[in-house]
Parts: sequence; C-alpha cells; structure tokens
Amino acid sequence: MTRSAAELIELWRGGLKESTHLGHVVIADAHGIVEAWGDPTATIFPRSSCKMLQALPLLESGAADKVGLSSRQLALACASHQGAEIHTGAVSAWLDAIGLAEGDLRCGAHMPNDPVEKKRLTCSDASPCQIHNNCSGKHAGFLTLNQHLRGGSEYVELDHPVQKAVRASFEEVTGEEARGWGIDGCSAPNFACSVEGLARAMAGFAKPAAGVRGKAQQRLFEAMVAHPELVAGEGRACTELMRAMAGRAAVKTGAEAVFVAIVPEQGLGVALKVVDGGTRGSEAAITALMVHLGLLEKDHPVAMKYLSGPLTNWRGMKTGELRRSRGFP
Repeated sequence: MTRSAAELIELWRGGLKESTHLGHVVIADAHGIVEAWGDPTATIFPRSSCKMLQALPLLESGAADKVGLSSRQLALACASHQGAEIHTGAVSAWLDAIGLAEGDLRCGAHMPNDPVEKKRLTCSDASPCQIHNNCSGKHAGFLTLNQHLRGGSEYVELDHPVQKAVRASFEEVTGEEARGWGIDGCSAPNFACSVEGLARAMAGFAKPAAGVRGKAQQRLFEAMVAHPELVAGEGRACTELMRAMAGRAAVKTGAEAVFVAIVPEQGLGVALKVVDGGTRGSEAAITALMVHLGLLEKDHPVAMKYLSGPLTNWRGMKTGELRRSRGFP
C-alpha cells in the first residue's frame, strides 16, 4: 500500500506556518529500512544524487586504474560542480591526459554558478563551454570508461556500452530493476528507482562488501569526503555539510530536491525526495537528518544556515524561520 508524502520542513513567519515541504525519506542499513517518513516505495529519479552509482563501472572495469585516476578525479566523477577554475582546470587536465578534448563531451554548455568565473565570462563577452557544465567531471569519467570499452562517440545513448554498464550497476546496488528512465540535464540517461532502493544503494557504500565492488564503493566515498570542494563548491550545501561533518559522512544532492547520504560509522544510507522539487526543503531535510544521526550539532553554523537559523530580508531583519515538522525526525 502506498503512503502519502510526510510533512518534513515548515516555514514560519509572524507566528504562522506559511509553507510546508512534503517528502519521502528512508534511512536504511544492510538489512533494510531503519527509519522512514512518507512512502519508501515512491518512485523517483535520483538525478545527480546517484553519480557515485554511475561512477562504479569506471572503477570496476579497471578503466580508472589503467589511466591512473587520482582521488581528486574520482571526486569530480561524483560532482555537480560550480564551474570554478578549480573544477574546470581539473576536468580540462583530465581530458588532456587521456587524449581527448572539450568537443568529445556530450553534456552541453551552461553558464557556471561560480561567481568569479561567471563574471569573467560575462565581462569578456566569452561563452561558457561544456567543461563549465556541472556534470563535466561525470562525463570525463564516462569518456574514460568509453575508451576502455572501445565504444562509439555517443556514450550518452541508452544502448551504448557505457550506459548499459551504468544501468547494470544501478540495478544491482539498488536491488531493483529500473522503473523507467529519463534524460537528465546533462543528456545522460537517469534511471528511476524507489526511495528505499536509493537508500539501500547508499547503505552499500556505507558498509561495502569485500571484492571489486566494495573497493570501488570505498574509494568513491573516500574521494568525496577528502575533496568536498570538488564535489560541489564554495557556498554549496554538499561541500559545507561534508566539511562540517569532517569526513564522517558523504552527502550528495540531485536536481528536483533529491538528497542522499552515506554514513559508514553507522552502516547507514539515507535518501530523500521533497515532492515540490525545491532546494530549500531538501537542504533543510538532509541537515535535519544529519543532526538526528548525531553527525552534526544542531547549533553548528552550517546546521543553522540550512535549517535552524533565522531567515532575514534585504535589510537584515528577521522575517521567519525553518522548522522540522512534528515527527520529523
């Protein structure tokens, strides 16, 4: 039986509840669901929250070691980056090292979110390129795998060897046959699963089994927490939360208000989806869960920024606050 979305995060103004973010949340371990709110069986697109899953074939195939990828490059393979110089320079160097170039990418170009690089492009009247795309690190990983598999140039096609390998890994770690697929913003297929399936996959990263897959999962987790600035960027929730938790957990957002977490010390995986698709709600919800699991103090500046701190207007006046809904978590 399906269940309704649960009330997760509220916005209060003037003593009145103004808005409520509803969603589905699962905390899982190797044996199944530990805690849940909403409907664990709800079907979602993980979007960019599953980039670690998409990177598994890169390591499991031997492609990453064949070209000597570093932990920084593995972090970029899992990244939704800002397009700052620290990101674009590293992706450019990666492509150059494997004998490829920006034109080999299939992610498309967009203006970077990094304010410095955005200003540089705007003031010089230059156009962004595909390396500025927040998914260019993931696509550099796809290209590295593609060289190893000797596939054709259109590596984002559903029936391409790269995407077949990604789908196989995705279905194995979620424990589900893909419930459908859609085209992501970066042109790659994004496979649907349940919230529970996504949490189960993250629990696998939290307590990896022996063997090739377990080693790959461990390396990707370690790369993310070692280089949080590459996974997102300055001022971003993923980067700030991972820094605040000092390597105890990896977190990763996805478009349309998806968030996941990997918590090795407790063997837990977390997945959430805020149904209105709003970033404010998903960032507050993942922060609340990290506090709930004892990974972040509730009065830590990062926790206050995304959850418990006051909302202010342009004059600095307090206008409202976010609160956890009753019962969450």
